[in-house]
Amino acid sequence: MYFLKLFDLLREEFEIGEMKNMFENSLKIVPLGGLNEIGKNITLFICGEDILVLDCGLTFPDDEMFGVDIVIPDITFLQKNKDKIRGIALTHGHEDHIGALPYVLKEINVPVYGTKLTLEILKIKLKEHKMLRTTKLITVNPGETFTLGCFKIEFIRSNHSIADAIITLITTPIGNVLHTGDFKIDCTPIDGEMLDLTRVGEIGKEGVLALLSDSTNSERPGYSMSERTVGEEFEKIFEISTKQRIFIATFASNIHRVQQVINSAVKFGRKVAVCGRSMINVLNAAFDIGYMKIPTDTLIDVDEITKFPKEKIVVITTGSQGEPMSALSRMASSDHKKVTIEFGDLVIISANPIPGNERTVSKVVNELFRRGADVIYEPIADVHVSGHACQEELKIMLSLAKPKFFIPVHGEHRHLIRHKEIAKSMGYNSKDIFIMDIGNVLEIKKNEARITGSVAAGKVFVDGLGVGDVGNIVLRDRKHLAQDGLIIVVIIINKVGGSIVSGPDVISRGFVYVRESEFLMNEIKKKAKLAIEECNEKNFKDWSNLKSNIKKRLSEFLFDKTKRKPMILPIIMEA
Repeated sequence: MYFLKLFDLLREEFEIGEMKNMFENSLKIVPLGGLNEIGKNITLFICGEDILVLDCGLTFPDDEMFGVDIVIPDITFLQKNKDKIRGIALTHGHEDHIGALPYVLKEINVPVYGTKLTLEILKIKLKEHKMLRTTKLITVNPGETFTLGCFKIEFIRSNHSIADAIITLITTPIGNVLHTGDFKIDCTPIDGEMLDLTRVGEIGKEGVLALLSDSTNSERPGYSMSERTVGEEFEKIFEISTKQRIFIATFASNIHRVQQVINSAVKFGRKVAVCGRSMINVLNAAFDIGYMKIPTDTLIDVDEITKFPKEKIVVITTGSQGEPMSALSRMASSDHKKVTIEFGDLVIISANPIPGNERTVSKVVNELFRRGADVIYEPIADVHVSGHACQEELKIMLSLAKPKFFIPVHGEHRHLIRHKEIAKSMGYNSKDIFIMDIGNVLEIKKNEARITGSVAAGKVFVDGLGVGDVGNIVLRDRKHLAQDGLIIVVIIINKVGGSIVSGPDVISRGFVYVRESEFLMNEIKKKAKLAIEECNEKNFKDWSNLKSNIKKRLSEFLFDKTKRKPMILPIIMEA
């Protein structure tokens, strides 16, 4: 009996050991965002009992998300496995890669690793959320490595539309994984630090098990233009704009773009004022760590611009995406406290609209023209270049890395498919290319890879101070209200007999203008009264039946009369 028990224990120990070895001999990649969408980038790497999180971004709401401020990833899976998370590594400091961190770190407080500027921008956010002291931030320079559990991570210098972007090499027990983050190959970067193609090539020779590569510009042929071309265009514009104030709207995080504006201003003897809280914060952070060079007496406060001739002023501002509360939008609508766009001003919008923002950008451009300003944007001049690799650059990355398995990331479905086609044109086999969706679990072993399941993933809406308390039902109601409005019917009934004591009173919001629709309002009252009487005749006394009958009667009547379906809210009180 003793030997049987011992045998069972040994067998159980052996099976557990075998299962553990099997688990450690595979790597699982789980994207919780950033696929089939623009933004909200976050990817998990799972090896044994260790989880590495790469990036943690947000996205902005579309037109159907009424009242929602931002959208962050669903981290239910991370919350359930928080003890296994070894840290969060960041590829760069854009909102779609770090914006969700203040919300996620409240639930999962783990160390965050990033380059200097990335963490400086993150500090601004954490300070606003009163989390700076409680968050452990570790600075890692390009070329340096660190270890988290079974992962060894190396940051490799990259180029993007923000300084300090990196490619991430993740060394695991079964092989190397390369994640490009957002990247482009810029041979003449502003800071002189080109993407380290040599290191990528060395890793490719060592062997890359899997490559996850940026797909945002996979539809664009050729190469992306160098950031330096924007500076050359700025100089041309400054040279001929000798009698105008110049306003330049760009992303606050693109400090190289801002540096080029400052360089042009200095060359042509202009003072520079900075407008917009995020712009001021990022510029201060970049200046503090030595990433920007601003000559003495170049910067002036926005209050001082009236003290100088118009031809001596440049204003750098936020609002390149037409955000309603941004500095540029408020200037265009004369709603800014300190600056107003005037006739003859020159406004340069040095950015492309993020998908979904085209309408708001167009609205601001039209308003600027109405005010008599000259407006320059990308279709007119080369005042913006993309920070993402085009097709030829994507081919270079694939040819240098030579991955066994390839996973296109960061893009809508058409971008992922186009990136897959690029890889196939280079000889990669379809079975080794994985078009994933958020929540999919890709399990990779040394000689095979396959999608083995899925985890909870999706969108969490942030509305004001509420995180996750707005769901699809709330959004459906908001959409309903926005499209057809609201009818409130107030009735006081007798507690004993159920007869109407007072009312019905009708309140309309967003449906019709009451003063011009008296007949319709009176008819609504009659139908509501009839609905109560019908219930009394059938001896239906509970409020649910009363409300249901009122809704039914009024819905049919209003659709018949107006072909609209307003939200109907009956309020019944007893007396």
